[in-house]
Amino acid sequence: MSSAALAIPAASDVPTAGEESYFTVFAGGEAFGLSVLHTQTIFRITSVTPIPLGPADIVGLVNLRGRIVTAVSLRRRLGIPVDELQNSLAIGIEHKGENFALIVDEVGDVLTLDASMKVQIPAHFDPARSRFMAGLYKVGNLLIPALNIGALFDFAN
Repeated sequence: MSSAALAIPAASDVPTAGEESYFTVFAGGEAFGLSVLHTQTIFRITSVTPIPLGPADIVGLVNLRGRIVTAVSLRRRLGIPVDELQNSLAIGIEHKGENFALIVDEVGDVLTLDASMKVQIPAHFDPARSRFMAGLYKVGNLLIPALNIGALFDFAN
C-alpha cells in the first residue's frame, strides 16, 4: 500500500443507514471511491488482447477465471497519462449484464461515507471528469470523488 493510501483517515467499518462503503482506488496519484457494492473481485492482469479500432479507453480483453471481460483503464477515462499496463491491478465489475475489468494503479482501504460528508462538485471542475463522479466527499482534509459506474462504462458519449 502506498503512502497516499495511508494518508486517508479511517472511517467506521460498519455502514449504518445512509452510509455506503467504498474502496479507495488510485490512478495517477489521485484517490477515488469505488462502491463496494459494484465490486466482484480484485485481480492482477497478466495479459491483454487489444481490440482493433475500439475506443481508446478500452485497453482490450482479459481472461478472468475463464470469462472474457472488457478491460477499461481508469487513467484513460479520466485523462491521466497512462503507465505500463502489464501486471496492473484490476477490479472485476458487472454493469448492465456485461463484465468489465477496471484497471487502476492501486487499491487502498475501504471508507464508509455518508450524506453528511458529501459536498457540491465545484463548477470549475473539468466537465469531462465531473461526468464520471457520483459525488464528492470530504474525508478529513481530502476530497474523494466517488466514481459513477454507469458513466465509466457508457461508451456511447
